[in-house]
Parts: sequence; C-alpha cells; structure tokens
Amino acid sequence: MQVAIILGAAMAFLAVAFGAFGAHALKDKFKEQKYADNWETACRYLMYHALGLILVGILIDVLGESGALTTATWCMFIGSLIFSGSLYILSLTGIRKLGAITPIGGVLQLAAWICVIVAAI
Repeated sequence: MQVAIILGAAMAFLAVAFGAFGAHALKDKFKEQKYADNWETACRYLMYHALGLILVGILIDVLGESGALTTATWCMFIGSLIFSGSLYILSLTGIRKLGAITPIGGVLQLAAWICVIVAAI
C-alpha cells in the first residue's frame, strides 16, 4: 500500500512540476506545436496514473495485498515512465523514433487497469 501511494504522490508532484515547466519555461522552446501538445499529453497521463497509483494503494488497504494489485502498481508506474518519459524526450529533442516506444508504456498502463478490475472481482 505504502509503495503505491508514495509512487503515486511522487508522480503527481512531477506531473504538476513538468506541466508548469512546459507552460512557462518551455513555452517558446518547442520546435512545433505538436511537441507542446505531446508535452501536455505526457503531463495529463502522468497525473491520471499518479491518481491511479494512489487508488491502488487505497485498494490494497481495503482489499488486502494481492498479486493483481501488486502487478497493477508496477505496470502503472513503469508504463507511466515509458509513456510519459518518451513523450517528454520526444518533445524536447524532436527524435521521432522515440514515438515507437510510447505505445509500450500505454499497453502497460492498460494492463494495470485490467489488474485493478481482476483484483476487484
């Protein structure tokens, strides 16, 4: 429970910090508007999954430890690192090949939510 909540809170902090950084410090630095949009998407999905991790931590407390919730924790965390991380780097560098790994993070995030469903059932 504690790990999921700590990871979620840390990710929420980063989502807010990166969102503010992108909106202010990087506002005029993006080469194209699509890179600013990618940055915003990365921040939004990081926050969604930060809140998801906090929810998973609460579910662990309510439902008890389970393999499904442990898997959800790590899929959500690693998926967010890959998904949002690749979009942040893509936005800053313009290296389009990074877009190829973004879906891997998205699939891990989807798997995390399936694990939450399994745990609830």
